[in-house]
Amino acid sequence: MHKVDLSMEHITKIEGDAAVSIHAEDGKVTEVKFGITEYKRFFTEAMKGKPIAAIPAHLARICGTCSNAHIMAAIEACEDALDIQPTKQTEILRALTMHGLIIRDHALHLYLFSMPDLFGKDAFLDFDENDEVQHQMLHDGFDTKAAGNYLATLIAGRSVHAMYPMIGGFLHFPSKEGIDEAVQKLEGVRPAVLRLIKVFQDAPNHFDRKTHYMALIADEGFGYINGKIRTSRGETFEESEYRGLLEHTVMPFSQASAYKYKGESYLVGALARLNIAKENLHPKTKESAAEALALFPSTDIFHNNLAQAIEILHSVDESIDLLKNNTFVPEPIIKKPAREASGIGVVEAPRGTLYHKVVLGADGIIKEGEVIVPTGQNQINIEEDIGRLVEKLLAEGMTEDKIPMEIEKLIRAYDPCMSCGAHFLKVNWV
Repeated sequence: MHKVDLSMEHITKIEGDAAVSIHAEDGKVTEVKFGITEYKRFFTEAMKGKPIAAIPAHLARICGTCSNAHIMAAIEACEDALDIQPTKQTEILRALTMHGLIIRDHALHLYLFSMPDLFGKDAFLDFDENDEVQHQMLHDGFDTKAAGNYLATLIAGRSVHAMYPMIGGFLHFPSKEGIDEAVQKLEGVRPAVLRLIKVFQDAPNHFDRKTHYMALIADEGFGYINGKIRTSRGETFEESEYRGLLEHTVMPFSQASAYKYKGESYLVGALARLNIAKENLHPKTKESAAEALALFPSTDIFHNNLAQAIEILHSVDESIDLLKNNTFVPEPIIKKPAREASGIGVVEAPRGTLYHKVVLGADGIIKEGEVIVPTGQNQINIEEDIGRLVEKLLAEGMTEDKIPMEIEKLIRAYDPCMSCGAHFLKVNWV
């Protein structure tokens, strides 16, 4: 065995910029650094001095991909500070907004970013229209993503940076014609989602490593907004207790804040949600995806892709029920005067648990705030997985030129909240 120094200086298939460096000697990895190098954008600093009404739209600009999740978390934090309890109709509309996000965002990741690995392609658009399976996947991908986009646009005004949700309610309400079309589109893509589940159920990539899991789990059903924080250790915590759970960990080579729980790394996201609460999924989803669900709980990070596919099916099934069984009517925005208070909002973004906190003054101006995103929480877990994976590949005799692609696949399985391109590693071997 010999020394291996692997430097991946530019990872462009992520939102922002990241880098990986690895040192291995005699088949053992002695150092891994997974650093998010363009991450600090000072949104929480920019919150200070802004009126509370501006906060949801401001924080949504943290990310285009997950903007609607940030809007939901920010609205919840602001309503908590103002002591506003949303109406039942508002809660349903917010649930539908999140379902639209989950369908669109998971489809983006699974079809466009991860699926090319399974077919030996650089990009989704390289799929062969003359190949029956690849032709089907191409059309399934665009149809599924379009259904999620339509649902989000109908309910929230846009599929990204939604216009209709706001503190205290919604500005616009879906029409009967729009609801009927959304149901038709969702029912139309359900067979495509079942095919997607099968593709990732049969996927050849696997990497097992035991870790801990954490997620916001609803008391009833499988949702993304309300509930309690639960861990794979069997613990349950209120949303207000989140700061005592997450131990901030400084990684000097990374601009992103990292976190541990009880001194150890943990994982958030679809895999965590299904590992902890798969029994809460929609009954129709559990019936149709029974074979795939039998694989959970799982310690295989590549099953995060499968978990996302199952969550798309759940969001399709639950959205159809919510749209068919509810009538939406205009209702006024709930307003309350500002007060000295802090508020917390916790939601399950596509990639995991998202935390927002605001500290409000009596004048309605934000004094300070905090945002903790899923990718920051997964950062240490990713780093530890990379080290273990490289040791495994070296032991199997894989050549140095092939290892970076396997690391790419592992990082992609986490679906870090970053824009993705086709080739994302610049590798220097010493």
